[in-house]
Order: sequence, then structure tokens, then C-alpha cells
Amino acid sequence: MKKDNKLILNNIKSHYNFKSDAEFARFLGIAPNTLSNWYSRNTMDYELIITKCEELNANWLLTGKGDMLLAHNAMILNEPESEYVRQKPKHFIPLIPIEAMAGYGNGETQVNEADITEGYVIPDFDEKGVRYLIRVSGSSMYPKYSNGDLLGCKPITDLSFFQWGKCYVLDTDQGPLVKRIFEAPEPDMLLCVSENNERYPSFKIHKKSIYRTAIIVGVLRLE
Repeated sequence: MKKDNKLILNNIKSHYNFKSDAEFARFLGIAPNTLSNWYSRNTMDYELIITKCEELNANWLLTGKGDMLLAHNAMILNEPESEYVRQKPKHFIPLIPIEAMAGYGNGETQVNEADITEGYVIPDFDEKGVRYLIRVSGSSMYPKYSNGDLLGCKPITDLSFFQWGKCYVLDTDQGPLVKRIFEAPEPDMLLCVSENNERYPSFKIHKKSIYRTAIIVGVLRLE
């Protein structure tokens, strides 16, 4: 039986929480009509997808058989769940420590499902691709974000595409950062800007120093 590439593409789209084919195409770096042709012709650019989606199992991508994710990324699925997470309602978004954002959801984090006992039901966040919440610590982004605010984070895997001027959470070799990101003159660098710029001057960071990143979709402020 011929492999259903359309189903495979839809599974990838669902896994990354893309809400439209246009968003999916933008992530892959292709034109929307190219993606449309893949669907209609039951084909795809395997090398491009495996490059953009490193956590995918190449054998599954080529044959449609086996697990979609590589073994180390699927480990979290086998972790025992806490009673809170097991009974979590629809649109539940977990609150995790900022230090865990680099590996959350791919089996590499020290925080697994059994350790998550706090979260919030936020349909608007869930529908926009928010995978987890983190709590702000410090005042570098004040007044945009205050100490204790909860940030809704949507993971980003393509470091070649940033929305300049938007706020991101970056996991770097110097630790986690919450900054507004701008284009730097050097192609391999990013300009990180704090809202509280008088006390926290802007600085540049090399893209190779960034392990994981997430765009901040929204904020919860607790009085």
C-alpha cells in the first residue's frame, strides 16, 4: 500500500501546533503553494523536513512505520503521570521552572509529567500554540513583565526566523533569558534588549549559544 504522505504531513503539523498550512509552510521555509503541491502529489522534501524537525524519526518519515519521534524524545510519554496531570482538563497548560524549558516535552528535561502539579486552563493560549508557562524572575523586563508574572510560551525550532521586536524566552549557554529580540548587523548574532534598559543594557548573542527558544504569546499577571 502506498505511503500516505498527506497523513504524515498532518501529523507533523499537529505535533508542532501549527494552526494553518501557511504557518507550517513558513516554518519549513517554503511557499504555501509548494506545501499544497506536496499534499496533492502525495510527496514531500524529506531532507528539508528532517533538517527542520530534528526530533522526528527518519524511518517513520520515509516509511510511515514505527514511532514518529526519536526514542529520547518519546521518553516522556512513558513517564508516570501525577494524578493532577492525568485528570487535567482540556486546554490545560503546565507551569514549569524556567530552567526546564530547554527540554520540556522532548524527554531531555529533569522535570517530567509526574513532577507537574500546577497549571492553568487557558483556551486562548492553547489555541495559539502555548505549550507551557514560566514564571518571571527579576526586573530586567519591567514594566513589560513584572516579577512573578506567568508567561505563555510557544516553542520555536527555527532560529533563522524571528519576529523582530517580539519577546522571547531563550535557553542559552549562559542560562535562561527573557528578552526582546532585534536583528543585529552580524547575520549570526541577535540583539537582546531589556525593557529596563537603564539597569540592563542591550547585548548581542550568537545564535550558536542558543539551545532552545520560545516566543511569548501572552502573560498572566497575578495581583
